[in-house]
Order: sequence, then C-alpha cells, then structure tokens
Amino acid sequence: MKVKPLGNRILVKQLSTEEVTKSGIVLPDTADKEKKAQGKIVALGSGGEIAALGLKVGDTVVFGKYAGDEVELEDNGEKVEYKILYVGKEEDKSDVLAIVE
Repeated sequence: MKVKPLGNRILVKQLSTEEVTKSGIVLPDTADKEKKAQGKIVALGSGGEIAALGLKVGDTVVFGKYAGDEVELEDNGEKVEYKILYVGKEEDKSDVLAIVE
C-alpha cells in the first residue's frame, strides 16, 4: 500500500481498544464496539501546517470521534481501516486535537 495524503491531511491507523473485565478477562475487538479516537500517523501530506506542528510518521494523535473520512485499504492482502484527517490553522477546523507524548 502506498498512499500520499494531499495538502494538510494525514493518514492515521486507529488504535484498537482492549476491554478487560473486573476479573481480568480480555474481551476481543468486535464490530459493534466503539473505536478509540486515537491513532498512529502512517503517512503525511506536504502542507505547511503539518510541518508547523512538527507531526511525523509514528506519532500518536487524538482526534474527534466523528472526525475525518474513513477509508479501507489493502495492506499485505488484508483490508485495514484508516482515517484521513485534516490539520488546519484554526483549531475549530482541524480534525487533530492533540499529540500524545
């Protein structure tokens, strides 16, 4: 898979949530469970805002629950869900809310 986001956009792979019961049983991911609004940056566009924020591939970012556009891409023969997020100058127009350090 080779994807290059355009402008001030980034491609993010959402982090899966792992739910553990009180007794310590780990529940697997299911289709009906909500996904975490965090993800790792997989690819970056060439926009100025990305450089200004110092974003790089591998960074973990926090984004709004309904932010961005979901895309399904093939990676080594299996389909993987990603999000394309917009990084804007104005906070109220940017999909990325924070960088996790």
